[in-house]
Amino acid sequence: MKIPVRYNHVGYAPDSAKIIFVNPKELEPVCGNVEDYFFRVVRQVENSELTTLWEGSFVEGTFEHSGVCKYTGETLWSGDFSGVNLTGIFIVQVFRKGVAEKETLLFETEPFEISNDWLFRQLLANIKSFYYQRSGVELLPDFAGKWARPAAHLDDCIGFHPSMHREGTWNAHGGWYDAGDYGKYIVNGGVSVATLLLACEMVGDCECESPLNKSINAKEPFVGPDGLKMYSLKEEVRFELEFFLRMQDTDGGVFFKVTPEHWDGFVSPKDSDLLQKRMILGKSTTSTLNFAGALAAASRVYRDRDTAFAERCLQSAVSAYKWAVSRPFVDWPHNTEGSGGYGDEHAEDEFFWARAMLYRELHARGEAIDGVSAESLRPLLLEDMKVIPPKSGLDWRDTQNLGWIALALQDFDREFQLYARTTLNMTAREIIDLQNCDAYGVPMRKFIWGSNGDIANHALTLAIVKRWAPSLGGNSLDFWCRELLNFIYGRNPVDVSFVTGSAWSSPKDPHHRLSHSDGVDDPIPGLLVGGINSDRQDMHRAPHYPGELSGYSYTDERCSFASNETAINWNAPLTAVLALLCF
Repeated sequence: MKIPVRYNHVGYAPDSAKIIFVNPKELEPVCGNVEDYFFRVVRQVENSELTTLWEGSFVEGTFEHSGVCKYTGETLWSGDFSGVNLTGIFIVQVFRKGVAEKETLLFETEPFEISNDWLFRQLLANIKSFYYQRSGVELLPDFAGKWARPAAHLDDCIGFHPSMHREGTWNAHGGWYDAGDYGKYIVNGGVSVATLLLACEMVGDCECESPLNKSINAKEPFVGPDGLKMYSLKEEVRFELEFFLRMQDTDGGVFFKVTPEHWDGFVSPKDSDLLQKRMILGKSTTSTLNFAGALAAASRVYRDRDTAFAERCLQSAVSAYKWAVSRPFVDWPHNTEGSGGYGDEHAEDEFFWARAMLYRELHARGEAIDGVSAESLRPLLLEDMKVIPPKSGLDWRDTQNLGWIALALQDFDREFQLYARTTLNMTAREIIDLQNCDAYGVPMRKFIWGSNGDIANHALTLAIVKRWAPSLGGNSLDFWCRELLNFIYGRNPVDVSFVTGSAWSSPKDPHHRLSHSDGVDDPIPGLLVGGINSDRQDMHRAPHYPGELSGYSYTDERCSFASNETAINWNAPLTAVLALLCF
């Protein structure tokens, strides 16, 4: 549905900027000049009465962008009501000025919220979404409500794919389904876990009983805003980590994925078990290094919580790293008959990430493990930093940002810390410069598969750098980070809040097997869909995209795997950003 006002459909924080966009051509058949229009921000009070709190004018352009938006063909106006800092429920009304003080109401938005509470509710929904992705265990009604389901895909005694030429069975129980399918992947799971652990590390732990602290650190389940029980982020991540540990072979290498023989239809996990078998597939350098980086991060986060578990994670990470060093490129399994490929031709970034994480943890430990020491890793890291610069945002294929961030956050090696922070500062500046020149304030110049995850990862870079550099070149990193969230939650060309269950406009028909096989009308909440994707790889499925230009390459249809699938590596950076903004 096209609407003339682009805004965050969920809400704004009281002390944050509040900027809306308007496409004047959608206001009325004949568009006048910008001076002919104005807007009011009204607050809903008791008995549904409206009280005007703000009246403002529009200006041509958005941020430093003016003229036509290349990917939508729009010429946007912007309006600013940042001065409204009261909490409550609000509506924006757009008017055309008239003669003799008469005015015409042209449009009013759906209600949205101004508070800090909506950010926290979205954080909880995102954390809970990983619970719904659990494999191999029963989801109980007091946790899952109407989305409860029986245990299936136990994966505790599965064989190896014929391409591995290996007899026997393996226990790969547990873990999260990766996306809209029923595969379980180390590469994608690893970058997701590492991102979530980064949020846990930066938020820290305390003894307080605040809801915010509980959401990250609680050891026991607690009741969420929906009245259902849920686990804290640390407890939820541990469920995936236990699966990771089961995926490590006896020689230290790590299996690539758990896959069905063929792509599942939109059936439940229980029915999938009846239709085909599942198996272990592949073992690669990238999956093994991904495991090493994530498990080293886990060692840090869980050290004070469970010393034995943390030590097991570190020992396993070192074992994986040594396997990869002795096998610098064992290729990924080129098999996509029943699951995603996640092919990666370069392992240099994974080596850097693993080394950076191990450098921190082995230094903290004070001694080497199996011949690997912090001292032996340092010269290798120096060489890595010369040839592997950070990206604007990390992804499963390019993981070096996790290495740069690890070195920026540690404080025992001041040379590395200064080098990493200075480099990441430059990356953040580049992101902001690109945002400033874009009509919708996004830094990418192409919408790729999973563009919302890409946007969330750019926001994560800004949220992390602002911890030591709140402002760069006069630009607030908090401001630009929140502008990216505004895009995700509704201020975008297709007028969709891209997280299921978040707003009136959120996806109702995601490409997500769990949501389409449970007999429940509503999709599982808290899932970030991929979003606008210029390449439209699903055209053979006949999706109904709303326009020809690339900015309209999203449709809320199950068939649109290119724009409407969900994935844990898109949810993870959004969850991390929400956590860092809440704390």
